[in-house]
Amino acid sequence: MQRRLFALAQVCCLIWSVAASAQEFPSRRLSLVVPFPAGSGIDVTARLVADKLTTRLGQPVIVENKAGANGVIAATAVARSAPDGYTLLMTTPSTHSAAPHLMKNLSFDPVKDFEPVTRMGNLPFILVAAGQLPVSDFREFVAYAKTNPGKLTYASSNAIGVVGGAIVTRLAGLQMTHVPYKAAPQALQDMLRGEISLMFADYPSALPHVRSGAIRALAVTTTERSALLPDVPSMKEVGLPEFDMHSWNGIFVPGGTPAPIIGRLNDELRAIIADPAVYSRLKEFGFDAFTSTPGELGAFVKEELVKWGRWTKEAGLQAE
Repeated sequence: MQRRLFALAQVCCLIWSVAASAQEFPSRRLSLVVPFPAGSGIDVTARLVADKLTTRLGQPVIVENKAGANGVIAATAVARSAPDGYTLLMTTPSTHSAAPHLMKNLSFDPVKDFEPVTRMGNLPFILVAAGQLPVSDFREFVAYAKTNPGKLTYASSNAIGVVGGAIVTRLAGLQMTHVPYKAAPQALQDMLRGEISLMFADYPSALPHVRSGAIRALAVTTTERSALLPDVPSMKEVGLPEFDMHSWNGIFVPGGTPAPIIGRLNDELRAIIADPAVYSRLKEFGFDAFTSTPGELGAFVKEELVKWGRWTKEAGLQAE
């Protein structure tokens, strides 16, 4: 009987401790970890969200860029952080959809080692080509690449670049050299110099160069055209009807973070995206902003793991 009373007392103390912690949260600075360098598409979104979250929480929310290994470095750091709500990961399919299929010895489990907070929206990508190439559309690029086998290159700085680039080269029957980068801006700079032939780039990074004519937009990565680039065909229109790839953004905290803290973060983040001014600002650079419950994001991650597993097989890629 005494043991049962003691155990019950321990449970009550634990519940009280968690409740008290949630009520006090936050009492100090928070970190929003981004798995790609400053200037990347997700970084732009993260800084706007961090600024608004700072105001709503009454504590500084600092963006920390931890680039490298297609986001694995950042995800690993957050997974190993204290589960107290003060370290958040704003990430993409690179860490939570593609990494388990591309890496044999992944240092984290995207489902078991994280608690989902909310989806933040989708960030479409554009298939772009160097402006120096004598091509004006996707079909001309394919024809040019086939007459110059092994001479062209395609860059990647994330999972879409790696998997999408491999799928396109394989389906189109091209022989191109893959050149990996840590960040899209770096790859785009090399493309502007004519050193990179082709790449999938996020809207915020690519749009200024597309609009200036420095690089050429061959297709958007979705099945439908984009309102931001109405003259650019979809992947379906250029002959790849099964290709419908975009980068989703979601926010996670370490596994074991108390539910009341996750609920507070979810409420605040959903309120931020519901702000018309924030929504409009994100829409300006192509980000389709929306939110979800933690459960909805958790279910979505499991679905995406299956989808990206299929895509990596279609691309002919093996875990390394």
